[in-house]
Amino acid sequence: MTGPPAATPGGPAGEEPPPRSPARYGAGRASGAAGRAARVTASAVLIVLTCVLVPVALLATWVHDIALDTDRYVSTVSPLAREPAIQDAAVHRITEAVGAKVNGPQAAADIGTWLQSHGLPPRAADAVKALGPQIDSAVEQAVTRAATRVVDSKAFETVWTTANRAAHQAVVHALTGEGRGAFEVKGGTVTLDIGTAVERVKKDLVDAGISPAAKIPDVNKQLVLFQSDQLAKARKGAHLLDVIGNWFPVLVVVLGTAGVLLARHRRRALARTALGAAFACLVVAIGLVVARHYYLDHLPPEVQSPAAAAAVFDTLLRFLKVSLRTAVVLGVVVALGAYLIGPGRLPVVVRGTCDRTADSAAQWAAGYHITTGRAGTWTQAHRRSLTLVALLVVALVFALWNHPTVLTVLLLVLVLLGVLAVLALLAASGRNTGPTPPPATGPPTGDGGGA
Repeated sequence: MTGPPAATPGGPAGEEPPPRSPARYGAGRASGAAGRAARVTASAVLIVLTCVLVPVALLATWVHDIALDTDRYVSTVSPLAREPAIQDAAVHRITEAVGAKVNGPQAAADIGTWLQSHGLPPRAADAVKALGPQIDSAVEQAVTRAATRVVDSKAFETVWTTANRAAHQAVVHALTGEGRGAFEVKGGTVTLDIGTAVERVKKDLVDAGISPAAKIPDVNKQLVLFQSDQLAKARKGAHLLDVIGNWFPVLVVVLGTAGVLLARHRRRALARTALGAAFACLVVAIGLVVARHYYLDHLPPEVQSPAAAAAVFDTLLRFLKVSLRTAVVLGVVVALGAYLIGPGRLPVVVRGTCDRTADSAAQWAAGYHITTGRAGTWTQAHRRSLTLVALLVVALVFALWNHPTVLTVLLLVLVLLGVLAVLALLAASGRNTGPTPPPATGPPTGDGGGA
């Protein structure tokens, strides 16, 4: 006796399953392909955008944390007071300011006339009147010595630091159009008032016995530090960078993370993002070098000392250059790390060599009864998770580091390599002290007897 026909997956017993619609199947495949294409496109756009915006984020950080932060700005420019080019320019400008109204020939003529009126023979009076150039030279030498003494002293460093602290509001004015200070900004020219140093030199001259120096009138005492026709045009951009300075780097990191997560091959995407950002920062760093040469080759007449202008340019942009170099090194390190964890032949060889070295060290230690016990076996079981935690901790430390440098990157890389080496040794010890696997069963291998 036979039972009822077996039910089939397509419907009631004895019925054939409904045929699959080719149109619906094709539509599903097309929809999936379109979704994958959209993800790939979005990932590519986000990665390219991240690479372009990384140097912009560094520029925003520089504007916000260096150029517009008084304490950091003062600490940046304070060493310029000991820069030989700045000191020479200051001596030259102070000498000009103090001696601008000293007329040696006129002073000699006045002295000769006065002596002649008191009975000095005319020939002797003419000889005194001819001493005008010597008076000019003597006064200039005295003023130069006094100016050099002031500039080389701690007093000039104090004057310089105080003037720059007060001048910071004018730097803000130069970049954002707000504030004033000891700096004066007219168009694209930035000058520093050195009146305090001039007054100090005048006092030293009077103390040295040159009493006419007390009657030197006020003259222009501005030292031109920087000039650029593009300075006024940069104000709007600098103000925008200042506003978004706190959040822009975070936004760039979020965009890069999203681009990597949307990619089909995330490890490759991470390596390409890191290398792309490093290349973009390298291009900007090269652009700064070119801009520096162009600026120094086209200095206007208002800049008295090209060497001083170069020192100011290099000092103000030092932290930006350091940030760009750090980003380049960090990008290369991240890309190299992403490559070494991949399936390539060289990464496999490197990882295998490291594991074999760790195993050899663990076996050597075991020979001397040095084992890690449960810590080793636990590390072996959770090695991947511990490695991920180590990477996240290092990344967090780098993110929280205040203005990291290339040395910071190398230091963190060495720390990470040390942690990974310890984990490898612990895991190797766990493998060597773990339960011994049962012997394999099978026919004996021929070294004993044969037929």
